[in-house]
Amino acid sequence: MGMSTTDQPWGCPNSSSNITSKPSRNSSSHPRAPVEIFLENNLPETISVRACESRMDLMRAVIIGAEGTPYHDGLFFFDIHFPDNYPSVPPMVHYHSGGLRINPNLYSSGKVCSSLLGTWNGNPREQWLPQESTMLQLLVSIQALILNQKPYFNEPAYERTKGTPSGEAYSKVYSENVYISSLRTMVYGMRKSPKHFEEFVRSHYFERAHDILKAANGYIDGAPVCSIVKGTSQVESMKFRTEVAVFMKTVVDEFVKLGVNELEDILEPPPVIHTDTSR
Repeated sequence: MGMSTTDQPWGCPNSSSNITSKPSRNSSSHPRAPVEIFLENNLPETISVRACESRMDLMRAVIIGAEGTPYHDGLFFFDIHFPDNYPSVPPMVHYHSGGLRINPNLYSSGKVCSSLLGTWNGNPREQWLPQESTMLQLLVSIQALILNQKPYFNEPAYERTKGTPSGEAYSKVYSENVYISSLRTMVYGMRKSPKHFEEFVRSHYFERAHDILKAANGYIDGAPVCSIVKGTSQVESMKFRTEVAVFMKTVVDEFVKLGVNELEDILEPPPVIHTDTSR
């Protein structure tokens, strides 16, 4: 499973550095320089950014999917381009989709639909304000508002159905499909990690492999997607449970390649459909 050619439109040609590396003196006039200093002191642990040393207009960010969402434990990569007139205008952001559509706001082409980026006409107060908006605000908004618990309702046409029986039912199915796509994202990320994040990807999945498998087993046993941290006892659809069990075999194979031990024997088998033969 390879990454599409749209996944690296602004690939850094040479080396990159962690955002904790301060900009060099001869680059301090570039609009990205104050961004680096600000992010250095404010980034949450679930977001990591690396700067391209040979291209002052480029950064690459990775966001870890939050607990309680269908994106939990996944890695989601974004390339960031700073125009010369930044911050008078917002940065340009491209999502590494791998050809998958995992959210109404994240297109398979890599487009990120956000009011802050000017790619969606939202409330004026939600749009990029040169004197107020920051790169940190943008990254946190992607994590909290886009990669959220119920992404189905990110679609404006469906937002009005939130809280209704039909809306919640469609949202549930959508989140199931998103979780499967998130597993696929994990696989292509391990097979072909974004440049300069190879060790980050390996370490992340090596450390979280057992937690990811534990959550998947919970879904296979019938827990609803997003519910592992909530303790709900509702039983999930048989189709979703089966799809998780089947695709997790591929995920486990990739974990084993990373050197994670004792995984093959603890993956739950697909659920068995019991039929009534008493009639």
